[in-house]
Amino acid sequence: MLGDLERSIAVLRGDPVAVRERSAADAGADLTDADRARAMLDVATRQRNAVLSALKRLDEGSYGRCLDCGRTVPEGRLEARPEASRCVQCQAKRERRR
Repeated sequence: MLGDLERSIAVLRGDPVAVRERSAADAGADLTDADRARAMLDVATRQRNAVLSALKRLDEGSYGRCLDCGRTVPEGRLEARPEASRCVQCQAKRERRR
């Protein structure tokens, strides 16, 4: 997972497409594409950081324990989101606060 994220980040950080003659509409589309690429880069970077944190917790022996309450994170959640750092209840509380 970490390798895939790092490859995606590298692609998203790549050089912009070579400049060529464009209409004003094409320039607007490029801006939208740039915004979309920036958003995808942000998401990939956050997920990469979460994976690195999960690997650190694995090394420390705390992987699979909720950061907030200390209970075991359900196996199904870890299968779906190996980088998950909170149980479902604590993650839901955190998201409601945002």
